[in-house]
Parts: sequence; structure tokens; C-alpha cells
Amino acid sequence: MSLTTSSPLTSAQAASLASHALSILPVESRNAALTAIHTALQTAKPDILAANAKDMTLATRASQNGELSQSVLKRLDLSRPGKYEDMLKGILDVRALPDPIGKVDLRTKLDEGLELERVSCPIGVLLIIFEARPEVIANISALAIKSGNAAILKGGKESSHSFEAIATVISKALAGTDVPSEAIQLVKTRDVIDELLGLDRYIDLVIPRGGNELVRYVKDHTKIPVLGHADGLCSVYLHKDADQVKDIAVKVVVDSKCDYPAACNSAETLLVHEDVLKTVLPDVASALLRRGVSLRCDGQSKAALQETLSKSDAAILQAASEEDFTTEFLDLVMAVKTVPASLPSTTMNGTHSSSDPSASAIDPSLHLAISHINTHSSHHTDTIVTASSPAAEKFLSAIDSAGVYWNASTRFADGMRYGFGTEVGISTNKIHSRGPVGLEGLTIYKYKVRGRGQGAGDYGEGEGQRAFLHEKLDTAG
Repeated sequence: MSLTTSSPLTSAQAASLASHALSILPVESRNAALTAIHTALQTAKPDILAANAKDMTLATRASQNGELSQSVLKRLDLSRPGKYEDMLKGILDVRALPDPIGKVDLRTKLDEGLELERVSCPIGVLLIIFEARPEVIANISALAIKSGNAAILKGGKESSHSFEAIATVISKALAGTDVPSEAIQLVKTRDVIDELLGLDRYIDLVIPRGGNELVRYVKDHTKIPVLGHADGLCSVYLHKDADQVKDIAVKVVVDSKCDYPAACNSAETLLVHEDVLKTVLPDVASALLRRGVSLRCDGQSKAALQETLSKSDAAILQAASEEDFTTEFLDLVMAVKTVPASLPSTTMNGTHSSSDPSASAIDPSLHLAISHINTHSSHHTDTIVTASSPAAEKFLSAIDSAGVYWNASTRFADGMRYGFGTEVGISTNKIHSRGPVGLEGLTIYKYKVRGRGQGAGDYGEGEGQRAFLHEKLDTAG
């Protein structure tokens, strides 16, 4: 890694050249580099946490002045229990994964002496723009090196001390390995994001790691493909039979909301079937209120809770607005909406139910829940709590999100929890890679053809021309 103040163009050109060298390094050399990074970061933990404490002091002051959100402040804190250890473990987990480069998933004999194969290869040069996530440097470095990609990293000013400390340690560690120093670069120069976003000749993929404003800005200002998500608007739906799995309902909702509210995979909306408003929702609401969650309820759910909760708990319930159901709170706030048992003349989204041919094919209430999520969510991660396998499978198939769960917390949407080692981010894209993006998401493929001088004109239906065999071969061959 190099800490560079070079121009964006110079950095990108250097990264492009380094990517070619890195892409052909044997996996043993790439793994050795990860070992060196892990050892160095483990040794330097006190110094890095001291640098992070400086950032936290400044960020806390900015937060108190209303200049920085609480969610950004939480993401910045490397001293949070287990966070530094998770960062280190992620490096070792990535090292232990199989080599993602050179995997053949298609082989075809086009003709005798003419074979085609499709093989995985690195994307090239990654540009990662991030806010207040110091661990991203280690995550990206590990994933980029293992997948054979060069990476240019540009961090936010709120975590500059942390970034520089981590980058310095990684840079020294890589100096003794076969990885070119320009393969991983931390750009220190300020106000260069627009220039970097314009370098589509050298940069192959942009990965923004930050809030909605950053992601949308990046998408609006570059021709380079962007991998990421603008919002993490996740939902939990309590189906009509959730009273049969009430303990699961309470645990899933509380974990989805409270495990780490500032994360993009925390739940923001709770959908509740009207049949369980007075049987399951009170237990769920009580558990959330005990954890300090503010509940913003629609009229029906609020009325049910006012009947079933204690007066003190009922008194702090808030009325939900329509905007609450499209808001990523990233805090201890949750919007609650009732799912009717049957289709009204208009659906929860204001469209006539009779116009939707799928409505009669499934349980009407399940249709309404699915319709609400597909219309209001950010297509990140959504879960259903139900005892019914058919209902769950319909939900899993019909919800248009990168992650869809049954009786499990939305917080499982994470590269480390998926066994990817770590991740560069979570994508809600519908091309190339979706969900937590690990090593495989940082590879693409190329087609290789091995022949004996054949020409395309040799093949056809004319006299003297040959016919293709198109014989499928074992990819292990």
C-alpha cells in the first residue's frame, strides 16, 4: 500500500499497471501478503486505537454541534467491543478461502483441436470511497489482494487519523511481500473525488461505502459501474400465524432492530398482520420499548397497543407518517404498519387490488405485505416470521431484495456471517453481484480459446466447410 498525494490520474495509471502484475501473482504470494497485514495490524493495535480516539474526539464534538449524525459516529468507533478483532479475523478468513482466480466453470469442444473455456479473473482497478469506516481499509486490502485487484481508497475527513495509521501499517507490511506497492493506494489529497470518478479508462468499478447522500452522488457523477446500495430500508413481517412462534417473533424483531441500529441491515419497518396485533405485537413492542426503541405506529397498531400495553408504555407511542415507511432511521426508531387480513378496494400502496392478477393466487394478507415491501423497501434485506412453510417460501420467492429470510434476523446480511471472510459492501444491484460482496463479487470472467490455426470462415453450411461440435466438457479437465 502507498499513501499517495499524487494526482488522481497518476494514481489511477499506477494502479492499472499494478493490477496487471497482481493478477498473475500465485495465490501463495497473495496469501503471504494477507498474513503480513494481519500480523502488522495485530501488533499496531494500541497505536491505531489511539489514532481512532483522536478522530472520535473530534467527531463527538461535531455530533454534539449537529454536524455529524450518531450513526456515522458509531461506525467510526474502532474501540467498540469486538470490532477490531472482527477486522483481524476477516483477514484470516479471506486468506483461508479458495483462490477465486482461474476457476473454470465452462469448457466446450468447438471442434477437434479447438476448445473454449470460461475462467474467472480479477475485475481490475477498484475505487472505494468511504465514510467513517476505518476497518474498510483492512477489509478492502484483504479482499482486493486475494482476488487479484488493485484498489484506490479515498476516505472521509472525519476518520483521517485512523485511515492514515492503518494505511501506514499496511504499507510497511506489504513492502516485504510480492504485492506491488501501487496495487493498494490510500489517496490523501482532498477534493479529488470528482476527478477520480471521471477516470473510467483506468478504474473499472466504484464501491461507495457510506450514507445515502454519498452513494447517490457517486451514481450521479460517474460513467464507471457502481456497486453498492443507497439505503438499507429493511422490513420484518409478522404473518397471521406468528402467535405460534411468538418467542421467535420477539427475538427476530429485537435483534433486527437493536443489535446494531446504525447498520444498513438493521430493520426499520415492522409489518404486523391484524390477527396478531393483540397477541404477538404487545410482546414484541414491550421488548423493543425496554431497549429504548421509539415506535411510530399506524392507527390500527397504535390502538391495539394502547389496549394491551401498560399506560406508561402506551403513552410514549408515536403516530406514524407515510414518510416513516420510506425512512432509513439508523437509530432506535421503528415504523409499525398493520397488514389487513383481506384485500380492500385499494391495497396498502393505494392501487386497486383487482388490477393485480397475482393477488388471488396467494393469501391476500401475504400479497399485501409483499406488495408493501417491494414498493417501499430499498431491496436490501427483508424477513418473514411465520410457522407456515408455504407462506415463507412464497415470501422468499416474491420479495425483490438481495436478501430474503424466514424466521431470522436481518442482521445476518453480512459477508463475514455468510462465510465470505469479509465484504466490500452490500449490493442491491441486479447485475454482476448482489447482497454481501466478497471475493467472488470482485471477479469477472474471460473466455479462452485454444486452437490449431482455425479460422471462423472454416465453419458454416457451404461446400467444404466444417460444422461445430459444441461438445460440453468436464470443467475439471
